[in-house]
Amino acid sequence: MSKLATEDEFLDLSDYGRSIAKLFANGLKNTRFTPIHVTLAFGVCGLIAIYCILQNHYFLASFFIILKSIIDAVDGELARIKNTPSYVGRYLDSVFDIILNFLFFGTICFVSKTSLGMTLIAFFCIQLQGTLYNYYYLILRHNSAGGDKTSKVFEDKSPRALPGETQKWVNFWFKIYTIVYGVFDKIIHVLDSDAYKVKTLPNWFMTFVSLFGLGFQLLIIAIMLSLGWIDMIVPFFIFYSILIFVFIGIRKVFIK
Repeated sequence: MSKLATEDEFLDLSDYGRSIAKLFANGLKNTRFTPIHVTLAFGVCGLIAIYCILQNHYFLASFFIILKSIIDAVDGELARIKNTPSYVGRYLDSVFDIILNFLFFGTICFVSKTSLGMTLIAFFCIQLQGTLYNYYYLILRHNSAGGDKTSKVFEDKSPRALPGETQKWVNFWFKIYTIVYGVFDKIIHVLDSDAYKVKTLPNWFMTFVSLFGLGFQLLIIAIMLSLGWIDMIVPFFIFYSILIFVFIGIRKVFIK
């Protein structure tokens, strides 16, 4: 967990592929592959998983969903190994994630008996869940000694381009990012506007909140697909959102 100081590291249930991601990244460090190439690769994995769902190959779809989740961690590791941080890469990664999530749920709706309305609610819920995890995680990173501060707690303006990227593309991808994520960021901030004032967030708390991490969400989808429970995926993630209020309540009462 290289984004945090040692004392702030926690068991991230959504980051189960990190050790494998590091192996992949180390294997790519002396090649021409860039973090953005890796981002494109996990996008391809996601599209293959969607195709497998359409063909009713749910076990194979589960494999590619997990592979996508692992590769999703490789781009960041490769950027750190090559010392090539990039705002373009970070925004592109996040935009790809939300697009794939939308396509995953749209495909599940098409194949299963789930209604479109329920599917849209579930998609909104899964994004809100992930935003809460990212909100707390970014606060922890910014308060952690030597923590990675490439990402911001509040994305209110386009950052200055880093070496190797142009301001034009940073501005473009920042705009796209704020369009697709802005509403979720605002909702979570309204629900827990004082969270950024805490000095730190306990390891045990972050471990529980990591149940909302994208990696863990995808793991749940993969397990449910492999078990043939495709009709239950949408209602599960709607119900799962109850934990949003549980986590925020715990933070407000016990962590100040």
